[in-house]
Amino acid sequence: MLLFAAVWLVLIVQQDNSPAPAHDMHSGMNDRGEKGMGFSQTTTTHHFLLSPTGGAIQVEANDPNDKNSRDSIRMHLHHIQHAFQIGDFNIPMFVHDTVPPGVSVMKDRAKNIHYSTIDTPKGGKVLIQTTDQAAIDAIHRFLRFQITEHKTGDPLN
Repeated sequence: MLLFAAVWLVLIVQQDNSPAPAHDMHSGMNDRGEKGMGFSQTTTTHHFLLSPTGGAIQVEANDPNDKNSRDSIRMHLHHIQHAFQIGDFNIPMFVHDTVPPGVSVMKDRAKNIHYSTIDTPKGGKVLIQTTDQAAIDAIHRFLRFQITEHKTGDPLN
């Protein structure tokens, strides 16, 4: 019995000292994402798309019948549109626990950037558009960071 207790204790200590799997590190961002965005990060899919005049943030429910996620996504994207328009990037800073690249320029040039939302059947997207080259470069840095952080597989160019 004493040998069993000693083996059990060694197993517990080894388990506590083992490094966290990569998905656990990503789960911290997902947990903050769920709090900051108001919907599940595992039942929805994000896409970050670059365009010559800026880009787009697209979020959709994975299940076309998941109306709760769809409606929460739309509400969140409308909020993001208004927040970004006035230079408020608190949600992405909270979700990623850092200031994403491009944010300082996007804040400084908020008056030159136009944000609009479009509803899609399973969610929606925020279009980010400008003719200001410095703002376009900043938007692309911001979206590339999102692509990498969220591991979306979207094109980086």
